[in-house]
Order: sequence, then structure tokens, then C-alpha cells
Amino acid sequence: MRIDEVILYTSQIEAQKFFYRSTLGLEQLLDSPNEISFKVGYSVLTFRYKKMMKPSHLAFNIPAGSILKAKIWLEKRTALIQSGENYIADFDSWRAKSIYFYDADGNIMEFIAREAISANLEGEFSSRSLVSISELGIVTNDIETIYNSINTIKPIRIFDGDFSRFCALGNDDGLFIVIDKAKKKWYPTNEEAFTSEFSIRGDYNFTFEKGRIKT
Repeated sequence: MRIDEVILYTSQIEAQKFFYRSTLGLEQLLDSPNEISFKVGYSVLTFRYKKMMKPSHLAFNIPAGSILKAKIWLEKRTALIQSGENYIADFDSWRAKSIYFYDADGNIMEFIAREAISANLEGEFSSRSLVSISELGIVTNDIETIYNSINTIKPIRIFDGDFSRFCALGNDDGLFIVIDKAKKKWYPTNEEAFTSEFSIRGDYNFTFEKGRIKT
């Protein structure tokens, strides 16, 4: 599942610009008072200004086997979130390892190294090592309806979970992390999950507004 672009909202354009351009060192593609965007491997991450917004969850794929180098690189730039031994979460069933951190808006961000991703790390880890946007959170009170709406656009497989409290839709290249906000909180922070609005472009093209999928 290819994710070409994710558009999130921010109430502080300048703070997000500093975080992604200066702290993480991402290449900035667009710089305007109300919209900024950055290159994340073959994907684009865009933020649009909105006075009222809620934080979400986003993950970036990194090369398989690069989690230790990524951790050393990232912890020099920002604080990591505790997630398992040595700040590294080990997801055996997904054949993946992750590290977590916050961006300037409090979005729970993740670098995830999946064995299924064939990209190789050449030399030291850097912002250029990022492969793509690989996960996007969708918070709802009706997982099955969200699944049906996305599946109507284009068939999508259930990667993990079910319709009760957590369901990952897609594959190792791209996943929608759909959770029931009444039954589950965000991992690893155990924070309340908010229904945050976004737009996505790629194999699936839609906007998530007021808890509904809109094409």
C-alpha cells in the first residue's frame, strides 16, 4: 500500500517547520504561511494551518536492520518515548522494531524497521535514510464502518487485529492503524486517542473529516 502524501493539520506552522526541517533535517518542499511540506523518502508529509487540531499518530519506514543506528541518530536530536527495553519496541509478529518520539504538535511519531522492507542502509543513518510514510492513525468509535468505507474505495486486507478495538489495514509498505477510542489508547504513551482529521494521497485517496471517510 503506497502512501504518496499525508496532509495533517497544525496550529503552529513555525514550530513544526523548525522540528521537521531543523531538528530532523528533512528536505522542505513547500514553505508558506499556511502550509508546509517535507520529503519523507518517496512520500510527502504536509501540514496545513488550522486553529483547532488534535494530535495523531504517524510512522516512517526505515531500512530493515537500522533501528539501533536510527535510535542513536534520533536521540541526539529529540527525546525518545519509553517503549520497551532500551526505548526499542519489538513487534515479533510484525517482524519489526520501532522507536517513538513526539513532534512539535504532540503527534506520536515512529520510526519502524520492518524485515519485509528491502531497502538497505548505506553508511550512517540520516534523514535521507527514511523510506516512506508507512502508518497513519485513524481514531473512531466504529472500526468496521471505517474498514468498509476504505475497502469500498479499493479492497484492503486486514494486516492485524479485528473490529473490536484495534485493526491494522494494509501491508508492510503502508498501514492504516484504526483504533476504537473508547476501548484503546495510543501505544506506547497510553494517551487518549483523538479523532484527528487528515487527507491521504496514493493507493488510497480520501479525506477523514468528522470521523468519516470522504472521497
